[in-house]
Amino acid sequence: MNEVQKEKYINRELSWLQFNGRVLQEAADETVPLIERLRFLGIFSNNLDEFFRVRYATVRRIVRAGKKGRKALGVYTAEELLPMITEIVIQQQSESLKILDDIYKRLASENIYMVNESQIEHKKHKKFLKDFFTEEVSPAIETIILREELELPRIQDLDAYLTVKMQMRNSDTPLYALLEIPSSIDRFIVLPKIDGMNCIIMLDDVIRYNLDSIFNIFDYESISAHMIKITRDAELDIESDLGKSLIEKLSKSVKGREDGAPVRFVYDKTIAPETLDFLLKKLDIENDDSIIPGGRYHNRKDYMGFPSLGRKDLLYASQKPLPIKGITLDCSMFEKVAKKDFLQYAPYHTFSYTIKFLREAALDPAVTSIKITIYRLAKVSHIASALINAAQNGKEVTVQIELRARFDETSNMMYAKKMEDQGVKLIFGVPGLKVHSKVCVIEREEKGKIVRYGFISTGNFNYKTAKIYTDYTLFTSSQKILKDLSKLFNFFDTNYIVNTYKHLIVSPHYARNTFYRLIDKEIQKVRDGGQGYIQLKLNSISNYAMIDKLYEASQAGVKIEMIVRGICCLIPGISGLSEHIKVISIIDKFLEHPRVYVFGKGKDAKVFISSSDWMSRNLDNRVEVTCPIYDEDIKKEILETLDICWNDNVKARELNIRQDNAYVKNDKEVIRSQFATYDYYLNPKES
Repeated sequence: MNEVQKEKYINRELSWLQFNGRVLQEAADETVPLIERLRFLGIFSNNLDEFFRVRYATVRRIVRAGKKGRKALGVYTAEELLPMITEIVIQQQSESLKILDDIYKRLASENIYMVNESQIEHKKHKKFLKDFFTEEVSPAIETIILREELELPRIQDLDAYLTVKMQMRNSDTPLYALLEIPSSIDRFIVLPKIDGMNCIIMLDDVIRYNLDSIFNIFDYESISAHMIKITRDAELDIESDLGKSLIEKLSKSVKGREDGAPVRFVYDKTIAPETLDFLLKKLDIENDDSIIPGGRYHNRKDYMGFPSLGRKDLLYASQKPLPIKGITLDCSMFEKVAKKDFLQYAPYHTFSYTIKFLREAALDPAVTSIKITIYRLAKVSHIASALINAAQNGKEVTVQIELRARFDETSNMMYAKKMEDQGVKLIFGVPGLKVHSKVCVIEREEKGKIVRYGFISTGNFNYKTAKIYTDYTLFTSSQKILKDLSKLFNFFDTNYIVNTYKHLIVSPHYARNTFYRLIDKEIQKVRDGGQGYIQLKLNSISNYAMIDKLYEASQAGVKIEMIVRGICCLIPGISGLSEHIKVISIIDKFLEHPRVYVFGKGKDAKVFISSSDWMSRNLDNRVEVTCPIYDEDIKKEILETLDICWNDNVKARELNIRQDNAYVKNDKEVIRSQFATYDYYLNPKES
């Protein structure tokens, strides 16, 4: 047994890197359409940026604070972990460059060519690049001459820069400059088509092609340009000044994020050593594990926006979102939901049902109030506009908006101001807790009584992400569930009073112990001679106490099946510890996002949907809602779609001690769960 197997957990950061490795597998998969492969490379890069801004930065702070204990990091100390992370990232970056080269070759076979500044030969292209640079690029470029005696201006987090080195004619000392690549211009420039050939050039190379135009006042013998990028610590430092509002303090903190300490410096590995040394000295960056060599281009997250050139054959076939069986968008949703619950499973179902529900509430004279939690909004939010419309129509609208949703703080603050200006009552969270639940309660006057309607979701109320994230939303008029939800909104208003809930499982007050009891019941079934069964679908599981509880259940003989998209610190399949636990992860066209908990099998199975993963932050530091499914038809629907995921043998990977991301392979019928789930709703079988 190796050293890692002696431990009970996989380190959280290393597990996350293996998750991003699964994303990279999609970019390498030759069965994935070519342009989609490029976009997966963009997702891989974007994920890595966020990892360094948050998780790597946290580990680095632990090292710099001199804390050597293992408690926070599991298997490894922070000092041990940093070089391990760097080694894996360098290996993954190298692999991603090989994948990119392969994709470029395959694009060429499709008559799509990526060209650089040295490959521009046709007069039409030369003129286009000169004109485009003069009219579009040159006015947007910031050029900084680097002199020894001058302090370097701010280098923006995650922006890409070209480091220019000019070897002067009458001096042995080179002159250096920095060019910020404008983020306001598309990174990929489509050149005029010639003889049916499609050529695309990076904005970086458009600038390289025009270096002489930028630096023509300097007398140089040679000039070269290499890319660099800095990633900064994204932790917010929120001051405790009681005289300022949360929005004021958060605005200042978000602005202060620009001054975060550098946690990663990526550079073109072909840069001259003396140029690199000059930059590191000028930027006051230590030459340590955060210095990572890369290829010619950085900010590969921009590949998420790679132009399609009208080539639908190089993209996933579009699937029109389907209607929910038994309810249409041209009827009253309140009339339908009053009779039975409905389940929206985006993106297989259209997200329009959520918007329709709120828009109907905004117009309905019988509706008296709307209460909703908001975590992340789209940049143009139909949800926010519906809530504003409701307030304008005299409804009492209460919005619990989480201003501290990482990297969406600015957008949420902007919408908070808009809603407040229109008379919406805003609640800015609970001291010490983030509000991550996704719930809504609507009160409607019917025959002199107040009747509640509402919805509970596993994902954000965001129509853009609803096109690519899979999430369940339960529309219900169950008064017992909605009574609990009303108590939750009372807690937001008066959070010094902790309510009790009869049906919902609410973090942080009751979730952990409730889950323990549910697991204990499955353990007891085995001890009584029966069969215990647990099935979980999560984004991540990293809380050691919850993992230990699952280990306890496995040791007792409970069969546990888990679908975990991202971080999984639990190690399945270890004899005497977790031999009854199997874990798979699915990465495909859509991002798997719902959280589902199932305890038991058959007619006695308890099924829950949730906004919560099993991470410490979800269980102890956030307000989360886990909702039981009482409607038998919807329970069956969730179990059947969950079963489709569990039987995926195309895009599922088995998670194990080796962390090798091996695909699940068997002789069973071929099931690609996301495509099979769409077919499940497109061609429903009659019960």
